[in-house]
Amino acid sequence: MNNREIVQKLWNLCNVLRDDGITYHQYVTELTYLLFLKMMKETGYEYMIPEKYRWDSLVTKDGIELKEHYQQLLLDLGKEENELLKQIYTDATSSIREPKNLEKIIQSINDLDWYNAKQEGLGDLYEGLLEKNASEVKSGAGQYFTPRVLIDVIVELVNPEPGERCHDPAAGTFGFMIAADRHVREQTDDYFDLSQEEIEFQKYKAFSGVELVRDTHRLATMNALLHDIHGEILLGDTLSSLGESLKNYDVILTNPPFGTKKGGERATRTDFTFTTSNKQLNFLQHIYRALKANGKARAAVVLPDNVLFEGGVGADIRRDLMDKCNLHTILRLPTGIFYAQGVKTNVLFFNRGTSDVGNTKEVWVYDLRTNMPSFGKRNPLTKEYFEGFIKAYTAEDRSQVKDERWNVFTREEIAKKGDSLDIGLIADESLSVYENLPDPIESAEEAAEKLELAISLLNEVIAELKAVEQPYTYQTDSKEMLKVAETSEVLKK
Repeated sequence: MNNREIVQKLWNLCNVLRDDGITYHQYVTELTYLLFLKMMKETGYEYMIPEKYRWDSLVTKDGIELKEHYQQLLLDLGKEENELLKQIYTDATSSIREPKNLEKIIQSINDLDWYNAKQEGLGDLYEGLLEKNASEVKSGAGQYFTPRVLIDVIVELVNPEPGERCHDPAAGTFGFMIAADRHVREQTDDYFDLSQEEIEFQKYKAFSGVELVRDTHRLATMNALLHDIHGEILLGDTLSSLGESLKNYDVILTNPPFGTKKGGERATRTDFTFTTSNKQLNFLQHIYRALKANGKARAAVVLPDNVLFEGGVGADIRRDLMDKCNLHTILRLPTGIFYAQGVKTNVLFFNRGTSDVGNTKEVWVYDLRTNMPSFGKRNPLTKEYFEGFIKAYTAEDRSQVKDERWNVFTREEIAKKGDSLDIGLIADESLSVYENLPDPIESAEEAAEKLELAISLLNEVIAELKAVEQPYTYQTDSKEMLKVAETSEVLKK
C-alpha cells in the first residue's frame, strides 16, 4: 500500500464519524492526536511519551474504558513539560462521542502498512492528508489553501540556500517552509554536502514561522516534525507586538490571510509607519521590514488584487515597498486556483535594498490570468501552466523574452497611475463572458453537499423538537433556534 492509498484509507474513516457530527477539520485534528502517538512508536521517539499513554495503551483497551483513557491522555499530555507534547496536546479535546468509533479508528491506524509508509516518507503521508482536507468543499480548510504546485514554483524561483534564515509569518500548516527545506535538500544531496554544524542549522534554525490559530498550529508542528524540521513555530499574531521582534530574515515566503482584522481593528504594532485594518497590507509592511537590508534578502508573497490598487494608505504602503525594496516581478494568478470561488490573487517578488529609497526602477508583470482555463478539482493547476513565467523570470535579459503575457513598467509609469500596481493584464476582446464561470459539475456537487447538510440540520431540529413534550413556541431552547437559523442560511446559499 503506497502513501496515496493510505491517505485515502485514513480519509474514508471520516465516514465512521459522521454520526458523531464531526467535521472534516475536526477529523484531521483528531487524526493528528492519534497519528502522533503511532508515528512516535514507528520512528523510535516513543520514549518522550509517558509509558501509560503510549500507542499500545490505546490498542489494548476498548469501550468506555478506552474513551475515558483517551480523554485523560489528551488532558495530561497537554500538561507535560516536553515542549513538543505541549504544542500538539495543549487544550486538546476529543470530538468523538461513541467509543466504538474511536476503537475503529485506532484499529484501522494500527493495521496500516507502516513499513511502506516510512519508506515513502511519513511527512509526505501527512501532507497528503492536509491536502485532502483542503480539497474537500465541506471542510472549509482549503478556502485559501495555497496549491502545492504554486508553492513549489515560488520556492524554485526564490531559491533558498543553505545557511539562510527562512520564515513564514502566516505559516498555516507550514507548507512553504517544508517546500523550502525540500529545495535545499535537493541542492545539497539531502544535506550530505554540508558540515555537521550546517546540518544542525538547517534542522533547528533555518525554517521558522508564526501561526495564529491553535488547531492549525498543531497541524504545522506535526507537519514539521514528520519532515525532520525542528525550527520555531510560534503560536501568536504576527500583527501584534510579537511581530516586532521577527526580523533580519534572508527569505520570507507566505500567503497571508485575506480580509480585515476582526471588528475592523488595526494592527497592534508600534513599529508600523502606516496604520490600516487591512490584514494583507499590514502583512506586506511586516514582510519588507523583516528582511535583512543587505540587497540579497528576498520575499515572495501571495496577495489579493485589492492590495495592488487600494488608495490612501494602500498607495502609501506600495510606495514605501518600492522605495525600500526592488519590486522586480508580479505574477497575476488565474482565478479558481484557490478553493473559494472568484478569488483573484497575485505573487509579489521583491528584494530588500541596502538603502530605504529608490530601489524599484522597473516592475515586470506576467499575466497568467487572461485566457486561462477554469481550474478546480476536475482541472487541477499543474506546473506546465507556469513554464512561460519561469522562462521569463529566469531569463538573463528579460527584455529579450517574446511572450505577450510578459510586460515591463517603469517606476515613473507606475507613479503616473497613482502608484497602482493593478497593471499588466492583457486586454482581449475575444474573452467570453463565460470565461471565468465555475465548472458546472463542481458547482452542482457543491450545491448537493450544501443541501445534504441542510437536510441533516433539519432532521436534527425535528428530532430534538420531538424529544420536547410541550408544543414548539418561540420559547424553544436557543440551541434549536440556532439550528433553525443555521439551516436557513445553508438553504439560502
